[in-house]
Amino acid sequence: MDYRDSTDDGAFRERLRGWLSEHAAAFPTSGDEYWARQGEWHQALYEAGFFGLSWPAKFGGHDLAPVYDVILDEEIARAGAPPRPSLGYLLHGLGRHASPQLQERFLPGMINGTERWCQGFSEPGAGSDLASLRTTATRAGDDYVINGHKIWTSYSDVADWCLLLARTDPDAPRHRGISAFIISMKQEGIEQRPLKMMSGITTEFGQVLFDGARVPADQMIGAPGEGWALAMTVVGHEREPSTLGYVARYGKLVRQLAQRSDEYSEEIAWAAVQTEMLRLHVRRRLSEQLDGVSHTSEGSLDKLLMTWVDQSVGHAAVSVGGTKDPELLSAYLYSRAQSVMGGTSQIQKNIIASRLLGLGV
Repeated sequence: MDYRDSTDDGAFRERLRGWLSEHAAAFPTSGDEYWARQGEWHQALYEAGFFGLSWPAKFGGHDLAPVYDVILDEEIARAGAPPRPSLGYLLHGLGRHASPQLQERFLPGMINGTERWCQGFSEPGAGSDLASLRTTATRAGDDYVINGHKIWTSYSDVADWCLLLARTDPDAPRHRGISAFIISMKQEGIEQRPLKMMSGITTEFGQVLFDGARVPADQMIGAPGEGWALAMTVVGHEREPSTLGYVARYGKLVRQLAQRSDEYSEEIAWAAVQTEMLRLHVRRRLSEQLDGVSHTSEGSLDKLLMTWVDQSVGHAAVSVGGTKDPELLSAYLYSRAQSVMGGTSQIQKNIIASRLLGLGV
């Protein structure tokens, strides 16, 4: 296959490369400072014309081919710039399931970065088994009243809005009693409890407690009981590595590890093989997207491959830096979460076995 840039792709890459060389150094790339200033980075990318590249122009995107997102991720990694904020899975969820009125109200602010978002899916007792969630939404006049507890909610402390799943019908089968809402995070009845990660980061994830928080009924996405379909759209896109920008960062870190190592390292060699495998897999996925092919359960395969690569690179990092290099140790520690967040590897294997291979049917 020919992976070289077309004329237009190459011109875009050069323009992006020049902009990053002038502006990227002003933004932190990791730690709490990165998370604190991620909104600024988002808006800087958008104002320069480098965010929302493949998203709808009518909401502020650029309607470009998905390959432009890959170019963006490659050049961000090459420049050592902060990762681009990951919002594509939320946009796909609203773009497919929300009414035109809700799309027109909320997608522009999501794309241009003037309104920040979080995803209220996981709960202390409902992570990979999302259908067992217990947060409730009870109708009260023109509103629903929300009570419950979410966890691992990225950016919850700075979010303006949350894409929330809650149970509206406790008597329905568990997949059918769930509804989806767009709820304001700036109101009474919502308590934030940040979670400190073992890598030292304190502002990426949070617990969120809802105690009588209210959401207008017209901010329900779809009809009552239709939240599970939206959830599957969101997690399907969340698990695709082609939309997350990880591959270029993995490759850069592996090359840096190889340069620092004075002798042959089996860990680095295996990480290099795994990273190249994922790079080619993502290219194949992009080719399929350009041909109009959409994926559902295949996202579990993508997620599993990404987990293997992340943890292979993490093992290589700690084999080079041990516990004395904070940056490499952080890469290793963060990689351990990959087999849990976004759905555990065991759940992904079950989905692959039942839905792709037809086992146990």
